[in-house]
Amino acid sequence: MTEFDPKAHVTHMAPVMGLTIPPEWRDGVEANVAATARMAALVLAFPLPDEVEPAAVYEAGR
Repeated sequence: MTEFDPKAHVTHMAPVMGLTIPPEWRDGVEANVAATARMAALVLAFPLPDEVEPAAVYEAGR
């Protein structure tokens, strides 16, 4: 498995999504994609037992 490359991901996905990213915004967009990838890695690394099922309704603060 290769390491996630936010710069390559933005380069590939911008035209796929029909986005035009101004050059002055590019570094910020790539930094946000990298931060999102790091957060996703934390969630995906959290171990869950096989018998866990999703809740039918999620209500915050309960």
